Amino acid sequence: MKKYPKIVQADKRGQIVIPKDIRDELDIDESTGFIIYSISEEGILLKKVQPDELSEDDPIVKKIKKKSKKLEIDPKNIDKTIKQYKKTKKGKLEII
Repeated sequence: MKKYPKIVQADKRGQIVIPKDIRDELDIDESTGFIIYSISEEGILLKKVQPDELSEDDPIVKKIKKKSKKLEIDPKNIDKTIKQYKKTKKGKLEII
Protein backbone atom coordinates (compact mmCIF):
# COMPACT_ATOMS: atom_id res chain seq x y z
CA MET A 1 0.00 0.00 0.00
CA LYS A 2 1.23 3.48 -0.79
CA LYS A 3 2.01 5.40 2.38
CA TYR A 4 1.04 8.90 1.29
CA PRO A 5 -2.37 10.49 1.88
CA LYS A 6 -4.92 10.92 -0.87
CA ILE A 7 -7.26 13.87 -0.86
CA VAL A 8 -10.72 13.33 -2.32
CA GLN A 9 -13.70 15.64 -2.35
CA ALA A 10 -17.38 14.87 -1.80
CA ASP A 11 -19.72 15.91 -4.60
CA LYS A 12 -23.08 17.61 -4.05
CA ARG A 13 -24.70 14.21 -3.36
CA GLY A 14 -22.08 13.35 -0.72
CA GLN A 15 -20.33 10.77 -2.89
CA ILE A 16 -16.57 10.38 -2.96
CA VAL A 17 -14.30 8.54 -5.35
CA ILE A 18 -11.85 5.96 -4.07
CA PRO A 19 -8.69 6.50 -6.15
CA LYS A 20 -8.08 3.85 -8.79
CA ASP A 21 -4.73 2.69 -7.41
CA ILE A 22 -6.37 2.00 -4.05
CA ARG A 23 -9.34 0.22 -5.70
CA ASP A 24 -6.94 -1.95 -7.70
CA GLU A 25 -4.82 -2.75 -4.67
CA LEU A 26 -7.80 -3.73 -2.53
CA ASP A 27 -9.73 -5.45 -5.36
CA ILE A 28 -12.69 -3.06 -5.11
CA ASP A 29 -15.17 -2.96 -7.98
CA GLU A 30 -18.57 -1.38 -8.49
CA SER A 31 -20.40 -4.07 -6.53
CA THR A 32 -18.11 -4.27 -3.49
CA GLY A 33 -19.96 -3.95 -0.17
CA PHE A 34 -18.72 -1.91 2.78
CA ILE A 35 -19.61 -1.33 6.39
CA ILE A 36 -19.22 2.33 7.26
CA TYR A 37 -18.25 3.57 10.71
CA SER A 38 -18.63 7.13 11.91
CA ILE A 39 -15.62 8.23 13.95
CA SER A 40 -16.75 11.11 16.17
CA GLU A 41 -15.37 14.44 15.04
CA GLU A 42 -12.79 12.67 12.85
CA GLY A 43 -14.54 11.26 9.81
CA ILE A 44 -15.51 7.84 8.51
CA LEU A 45 -13.94 4.42 8.16
CA LEU A 46 -14.96 1.94 5.45
CA LYS A 47 -14.50 -1.80 5.93
CA LYS A 48 -14.73 -4.00 2.85
CA VAL A 49 -17.17 -6.88 3.33
CA GLN A 50 -17.14 -10.18 1.45
CA PRO A 51 -20.57 -11.84 1.01
CA ASP A 52 -19.45 -14.97 2.89
CA GLU A 53 -18.24 -12.87 5.86
CA LEU A 54 -21.57 -11.13 6.41
CA SER A 55 -24.12 -12.80 8.68
CA GLU A 56 -27.05 -11.87 10.88
CA ASP A 57 -24.97 -12.85 13.93
CA ASP A 58 -22.00 -10.62 13.07
CA PRO A 59 -21.26 -8.17 15.93
CA ILE A 60 -21.32 -5.26 13.47
CA VAL A 61 -24.72 -6.28 12.12
CA LYS A 62 -25.99 -6.61 15.70
CA LYS A 63 -24.80 -3.06 16.43
CA ILE A 64 -26.56 -1.74 13.32
CA LYS A 65 -29.76 -3.51 14.34
CA LYS A 66 -29.48 -2.09 17.85
CA LYS A 67 -29.17 1.42 16.39
CA SER A 68 -31.66 0.82 13.57
CA LYS A 69 -34.36 3.05 15.05
CA LYS A 70 -31.95 5.97 15.36
CA LEU A 71 -30.67 5.27 11.82
CA GLU A 72 -34.28 5.02 10.60
CA ILE A 73 -33.69 1.51 9.24
CA ASP A 74 -36.18 -1.33 9.58
CA PRO A 75 -34.28 -4.25 11.18
CA LYS A 76 -36.13 -6.62 8.82
CA ASN A 77 -34.51 -4.82 5.87
CA ILE A 78 -31.07 -5.48 7.35
CA ASP A 79 -31.67 -9.25 7.38
CA LYS A 80 -33.26 -9.09 3.92
CA THR A 81 -30.29 -7.16 2.54
CA ILE A 82 -27.77 -9.62 4.00
CA LYS A 83 -29.64 -12.55 2.44
CA GLN A 84 -29.83 -10.79 -0.94
CA TYR A 85 -26.18 -9.79 -0.80
CA LYS A 86 -25.04 -13.33 -0.01
CA LYS A 87 -27.02 -14.72 -2.98
CA THR A 88 -25.32 -12.49 -5.51
CA LYS A 89 -21.97 -13.38 -6.97
CA LYS A 90 -20.43 -9.95 -6.41
CA GLY A 91 -22.98 -8.36 -4.08
CA LYS A 92 -25.23 -5.38 -4.51
CA LEU A 93 -25.60 -4.02 -0.99
CA GLU A 94 -28.03 -1.12 -1.35
CA ILE A 95 -30.42 -0.96 1.62
CA ILE A 96 -27.96 -0.43 4.47
